[in-house]
Amino acid sequence: MTNGDRDRRISALRRFNRFYTRQLGVLRKTYLDSPYALGEARLLYEIAERGSATASEIGRALDLDAGYLSRTLHRFERRGLIRRTVSARDARQSHVALSALGRTAFAPIERRSQRDAGATLDKLTPAQQAKLIAAMHTIETLLGGEATAALSSARRIVLRRPQPGDFGWIVKTHAELYAREYRWTAPFEGVCAQIVANFVNKHDPKRERCWIAEIDGEKVGSVMLAKDSRKVARIRLLLVDPGARGLGLGARLTDACIGFARRAGYRKVVLWTHRELTAARHIYAKAGFKLLRSEAHNSWGRPAVSEHWELKL
Repeated sequence: MTNGDRDRRISALRRFNRFYTRQLGVLRKTYLDSPYALGEARLLYEIAERGSATASEIGRALDLDAGYLSRTLHRFERRGLIRRTVSARDARQSHVALSALGRTAFAPIERRSQRDAGATLDKLTPAQQAKLIAAMHTIETLLGGEATAALSSARRIVLRRPQPGDFGWIVKTHAELYAREYRWTAPFEGVCAQIVANFVNKHDPKRERCWIAEIDGEKVGSVMLAKDSRKVARIRLLLVDPGARGLGLGARLTDACIGFARRAGYRKVVLWTHRELTAARHIYAKAGFKLLRSEAHNSWGRPAVSEHWELKL
């Protein structure tokens, strides 16, 4: 590449940056006609999406300067937008979550952002929309540094709400994984299918939630938080694909459940697991869950010991 070619490409990149910052409205004093600057709104979004996370986790996810992050969180706390709770795993850290006031303040930003993104796509034909999304994915992939995937994969994890086909994927993946790792047979798949069917058919969006975990657009984990009673929520079907283990994903999914349960007003979270699932049990124990009782059974073709755990909020 000649110097002239390089200079032309630099100019093209800078031109695109100017175009897209204008497209997003990032040069305006506030973002989406809200009282918040872009950085503040982005921080509110990250807190809302994660449900409950430590300040350090949020800082890493957004690549924020620690001083700026600390000052902004303090401002949010003074305004009553967030609340902090001491981490059950490390008393030196606290989890940050939106307060009721914070959720109210963030809601119009989310609606406006969703509306504006939809309006942008509506200007295009379906084929043009697909081309745009593919181009965005290419930019994200190239600039995200695929060559350093092993070092940065945790930062590319997304926890999202389920889409069509995801609930079937949850059942299928559980059945295949537990057959392979524990040789649990068909009745186990039926249990998973019944849990998913109950969740979908009786879903209460204000008090129940499902998260699908993705890395680079590939599904690698899931969990559901279901309503047991007015005061009790239940974690169901926590799963992390073997290829995604070791990234703290199980803990993030569990923390998302706990954070949502607190915001929904539950008094405790319970779960049913098995002694054989040592990694999951470790996650629950670190999150503050206590083992209540255990029972031996042979329901899925092999002896197993089920366990009932509880976390008081």
